[in-house]
Amino acid sequence: MRAFIFLIIYFVLLGFPLLLTQTEDGIVLALTPEVVARFLIVTVPMGLLAVGTGLWVWLALRFRVDGDDLVVETGLLRKNKRRIPLSRIQAIDLVRPLVTRVFALAEVRVELAGGERSEISLRYLGRHSAQQLRAELLALAAGLPGQTPEAPERHVWRVSFGTLLASLVLRLPVLGTSLLFFASLLFLVMYAEVGILAVTIPVMLALIRAVIAPLVMYANFTVAMSPDGVRLRYGLLETRMQTLPPGRVQAVSIIEPAIWRTLGWARVEVTVAGYAGERQALSSTLLPVAPRHIAMQLVSQVFPGTNVDAVSLIPASSKGLSLDRADGAGTDDVVFVSRHGWPCRRTDVIAHARAQSVRLTVNPLQRLLGLATVHVDAPPGPVQVAAADRELGEARAIVESTARRALAARRSGRGDPTRWAR
Repeated sequence: MRAFIFLIIYFVLLGFPLLLTQTEDGIVLALTPEVVARFLIVTVPMGLLAVGTGLWVWLALRFRVDGDDLVVETGLLRKNKRRIPLSRIQAIDLVRPLVTRVFALAEVRVELAGGERSEISLRYLGRHSAQQLRAELLALAAGLPGQTPEAPERHVWRVSFGTLLASLVLRLPVLGTSLLFFASLLFLVMYAEVGILAVTIPVMLALIRAVIAPLVMYANFTVAMSPDGVRLRYGLLETRMQTLPPGRVQAVSIIEPAIWRTLGWARVEVTVAGYAGERQALSSTLLPVAPRHIAMQLVSQVFPGTNVDAVSLIPASSKGLSLDRADGAGTDDVVFVSRHGWPCRRTDVIAHARAQSVRLTVNPLQRLLGLATVHVDAPPGPVQVAAADRELGEARAIVESTARRALAARRSGRGDPTRWAR
């Protein structure tokens, strides 16, 4: 894959210019014997170097399962061996970039506990071999025999292409940006003012990032449930298969932009243990768009025994600066729930068994008003749960009760994610 990318970059920057010839009429593409020979003299060694380097890297990687460890060896001349306890495995993804799909290859990415440098890439295997390896590692990490057949799955939802496209377009920031783009385009056509490109091009790039990029990433998005976790399949150019063990999902957010609420749509994002930095951002979407009841159903399966809509939410203090009277927070025996935002409403949910700490903060304005914010901390990620602008006495009571519930949940064993299968 990297060799292929290198060859593309080489051809664009150096290879293609070698085929051009300067004439009296300017620079032209002339495939004369001399030009072709010049091109081959440079390109063939570069191609052999790229392929040889890729082959060397591929041969230098070896791995096996030894007892309760995954052993990964790298290097041909200077070997490096790494033993990874299977209990450290947080998630296993099967990734198939466009080029590897042509050759029926796949990459297995193993996410480990431990932060930024905790990803192991096993590339590239035959598609069926990669699927078998992924199933074996999932079984072993779940405390099951390695030869255990892959767990059956139950289909939950498939996002249609039309729904995904509509959900990306029907957002207030995207609609506003689209109006600005078409207005600048119309101005450019009517007045032929080149300076307007300084507005048109950045706006166009913003639309590509907001609509086209997620459309390509989340196309064919499918969600299924299995004993080993939530299974996700998605991608147009690069397909990805993820299994998110419920024990690794730390917090959940149900997101409902203003226009979506009129259509009954919602998006579900999660903070997952084991993913960090860019990988956390890429793996935070549990469901890009679906009817709200499907989103709630999925949350109840990630956090068993949860009914978010049944949790009674206490509104924030009227002394606060929030203009949205729908803001609120509440708890039951399983989860802590916080709701906030009007243009884009977010309902943040964290299981007591997943809470790392509970704390109270007061900013200068809140101190004057006698208010405080309660934070129920999850690992770093897109979902951070907080109840803002609570009366000081109420905030202290929330901290104490939530801490007691978290301790009780851990003692009961509901927070132990070291074995996925139950």
